Amino acid sequence: MSPLTTMLLLFSLGMGTTLTMTSHHWLMAWIGLEINTLAIIPIISKQHHPRATEATTKYFLTQAAASALILFSSTMNAWTTGTWDISQMTNPTATTLLTTALAMKLGLAPMHLWLPEVLQGSTMNTALIITTWQKLAPMSLIYLTANNLSPTILLLTGILSSLVGGWGGLNQTQTRKLMAYSSIAHLGWMATIATMMPNILILTLMTYILMTTTMFMTLTTTKSKTLQDMAMAWTTSPTLTSISLLTLLSLGGLPPLTGFMPKWLILEELTLQNLTPTATTLAMSTLLSLFFYLRLTYVTTLTMAPNTTPTKHKWRFKTPPSKLLTTTTTTTLFLLPLTPLLTS
Repeated sequence: MSPLTTMLLLFSLGMGTTLTMTSHHWLMAWIGLEINTLAIIPIISKQHHPRATEATTKYFLTQAAASALILFSSTMNAWTTGTWDISQMTNPTATTLLTTALAMKLGLAPMHLWLPEVLQGSTMNTALIITTWQKLAPMSLIYLTANNLSPTILLLTGILSSLVGGWGGLNQTQTRKLMAYSSIAHLGWMATIATMMPNILILTLMTYILMTTTMFMTLTTTKSKTLQDMAMAWTTSPTLTSISLLTLLSLGGLPPLTGFMPKWLILEELTLQNLTPTATTLAMSTLLSLFFYLRLTYVTTLTMAPNTTPTKHKWRFKTPPSKLLTTTTTTTLFLLPLTPLLTS
């Protein structure tokens, strides 16, 4: 793909998301989502491989169906209330349809089956875009309509997503599918808190994006597509494997790392709202996710003695360390002490 085409597609990707995030009219928000979808499709399919074509088709069909549902729900709401304002979504049927459509766009359970397959058919960088940037537009719509969405549906999809994200990742050996199930589990936490504390939703989304970006960039640098590749990643960069260990523990939500902060705040809020069974289920489901994160850390770092390899290192070019990786690593590991500042 030529640099001009790549620049045009990435610009359209950014413009679509920005248009959705800044619009107050349902049609403008829908147009932003469509621009976003149409821009990512050539990026996914650029490998000219059957897996990439399959992933593109699955992504397009899912997103097109979700966009049609969003347009249908907003039209139904406009028919009954006489307004296209995003914040005035008051029709019960329309809000239920909208919640379902946004869950499908994000990849929340039970509409999650497309996400692991699409990520597996994409490159690492494309998978990074799908799991981070592509979540911003639907999440902004959830944030804007949080007061009108159905809390019951969001709580149920949230709990189900955190459980499916944990169970689904247990028997995976492909790192992209592992990250897909990790994404589903994290999105479940966000859906659970969306109608109660939208500010914690934004904080959780930001920390999720930082942690996922760090992990994907680590996988890209070490060229690790499977668990077997992860086992040999330390010959490429011993320092990076140590960082990946801490990043995975942060994704699992262990203190004193950044990933503990959103889970702590969400569990606290759920307990205050007398939703103790929900909080308990979410906390237990995190143990499932933590298991496959720990399995990754064990394969990557903990099975090797801390010394140099007696065999020859992997052949590699001297690549300068990424500034983005340096920044995201720092924020992935050390933001927990700033919790009072970020939540005030």
